[in-house]
Formats: sequence, C-alpha cells, structure tokens
Amino acid sequence: MQYRILVIEDDTDINNVIADTLTKAGYICTQAFSGTEALLYLERENYALAVMDLMLPGLSGEDLLPKLKEKQSIPVIVVSAKDGLDSKINLLTSGAEDYITKPFEIQELVARVGVQIRRFAGSEETPKLLQYKDLVLNQASFTASANGEEIVLTKQEFKILELLLSYPNKVFSKQDIYDYAWNDIYIGEDKTINVHISNIRKKLKVVSSEEYIETVWGIGFRLAR
Repeated sequence: MQYRILVIEDDTDINNVIADTLTKAGYICTQAFSGTEALLYLERENYALAVMDLMLPGLSGEDLLPKLKEKQSIPVIVVSAKDGLDSKINLLTSGAEDYITKPFEIQELVARVGVQIRRFAGSEETPKLLQYKDLVLNQASFTASANGEEIVLTKQEFKILELLLSYPNKVFSKQDIYDYAWNDIYIGEDKTINVHISNIRKKLKVVSSEEYIETVWGIGFRLAR
C-alpha cells in the first residue's frame, strides 16, 4: 500500500527535496506551496499524513492546522525555522503530532514520517478494511472506493460511512451519527446530518449504481438492504 502525503512548504527547493525523498521512500506526495492551496488539496484528496511549514503565504501554518484537522483527522509533522519552546508547545497542544526545527536532516524526517504512519495507520500488511457491496473503506489510509473507483470524502462523511459499515444491521439515529462523526453534543443537527448523507449518496452515485444508505423514516439511517 502506498500512503499519500501532503507536503506544505512555500520554499520550492525544500518542498522538492521533501517530496522527492518521500517519493523514493515509497510514498505518494502532493506538493502545496501555500496554506490556501493546501486546503484545496484537502477538499479533493484524502491523505495519510501532512508535512507542514508554519510561515506560509495565504494562510499561516498556525491557522491552517485546525482547519486541516477538521477536514481530515491525520497526523501532522511541523517543519519550521521557529525553534522557540513556546511555539513548539503551542503547535503540539493544538494537534500537531511532531515538530522538527530547520535546518533538519532529511532522513530524520523520513524516519519520523514512518513512525507517524505506523502509529496512525497500523501495519501495511494488515490494513483495516470495511466492505459493503462494492464499497470499501480503508481505516488505515483513510480512503474509500466504490466499484473500484476512489471517492474523496470529508472527515465527517468518512466517519458516517465507517459507523454504518461497522454495524451493517443496525439503524442509527441522527444523534448516534452526529455523536460519532462530530464527537460533539447533538442539539438537533438534523439539517447537518441530512446534508452530509445527501453528499455521500451523490459521490457514490457518480461511480456506482448501487444503493448504500437507506433512510428509516422517523428513526435514522442504515445500510441499504
């Protein structure tokens, strides 16, 4: 299995070195040169990990980090010239999994990427797969496909399908789904759930004629029978 990594660095030379080295190590790399460009890639593709600078044009790394984590729950390694202890602590407590100070040894970065991939995704030899009909969710790489075609899902869309596929015979209320996918208190977020279910159905319909999600009126949703 090849894991996708998003490299977010505005210095072209550094970005190229990181991407080239990680590619040689067996990863698939997407290069972003600004915070706003990174957000666009996060909407289009799912990633296993992000390597991120802090001083980025468009949107700083500090501002990008929470947005990145909201879109995709993946490990983030910060690579920055900011070497102050407060800066490191703030980033780590804000959600970054690791912090490397520039200048750095590229092989150390590769090793740390490997550690986070293994920690987050588990062993490549035993990928965590959930399957229903021709829909496959890979919990290790946070990717989904149907009818052999990859589907780009948001974090919440993936979590909703993950919940349904984990318990194929169970009907889930909207509160159940919201609690699991958002990890937050449900306050009647019916519209939010309906919109996300609708978006999932639309994405699946593009690649497959199968029906995957069934509405159980007055209760919630389950996998279509």
